[in-house]
Amino acid sequence: MYEEFYHFKEKPFTLSPDPSFLYLGKSHRRAMNILEYGVESDSGITVVSGEVGTGKTTLIRNLLGELNDNYVVGLINNTQKDFGNLLKWVLLSYGIESDETDQIKLYQQLVNFITQKHEAGHQVILIIDEAQNLGAEALEDIRMLTNINVDKAVVLQLILVGQPELIELLRKKELRQFAQRVSADYLLQPLTFKETEKYIRHRIQVAGGDKDLFAQTAYATVFYHSAGIPRIINTICDMALVYGFADEAPRIRKEIILDAIRDRKVGGLVIRDDQNFNQDAEDLRQQIIEKTGVDIAEIG
Repeated sequence: MYEEFYHFKEKPFTLSPDPSFLYLGKSHRRAMNILEYGVESDSGITVVSGEVGTGKTTLIRNLLGELNDNYVVGLINNTQKDFGNLLKWVLLSYGIESDETDQIKLYQQLVNFITQKHEAGHQVILIIDEAQNLGAEALEDIRMLTNINVDKAVVLQLILVGQPELIELLRKKELRQFAQRVSADYLLQPLTFKETEKYIRHRIQVAGGDKDLFAQTAYATVFYHSAGIPRIINTICDMALVYGFADEAPRIRKEIILDAIRDRKVGGLVIRDDQNFNQDAEDLRQQIIEKTGVDIAEIG
């Protein structure tokens, strides 16, 4: 729609996780390093958590793109409390379909698979996304899988990714054994104001556009209303480009962004709420008001 007008070769602010657009702010770089450390150090269990939309799944996709053929990875991203037969889900994540219903035989199938890969020189990894949806019982079952040993070596590495509720779950008394097995964990933070500006510029450049397409006050407006959460940044910027195209605006200014947010609010969907409150964003707003008299929060 607006791609040709703004000289993009593709949309810069899609909501689907896309490692080709990955921008690593300080917190995202640390989270990526934790994931890489968990893989390279045979650390057993690695946990990365963060609020909805902070970019956890994109980091996982990026990690998968970094791994060579020495790694055998199973990915489970359809989790829920009523998880059903865990072993079948795990086997399916490695492309193994089984009609077996006996838990012991299913477990043996998994052990045989992991042992075979280990003996062939491969490292086996199981990644579970949205792990906060799992109940304590399922998590305990997953912990038991890390007990699979070959020649005294732990041959199954586990990476859990989820919302902050995952950490609350792991703090429960009945999961203390699981928590003690976690060798590396990290809480992913939203982007700062400067990182938000760099993030927007980065995605525009990757898409082939002009890195200065957004005015300076536009960055501040996006940061305030997104609280630095990448998914919300993408939503706001994409809407702003649609509105800019409709107005034939050569540059995206704060007024266009506020119009887009205002219309979204009128439609019944609020972009920013109290759960997304970011004190740094509020401080920036006050600084801009004091210096320019402009309120980047005004959406009517």
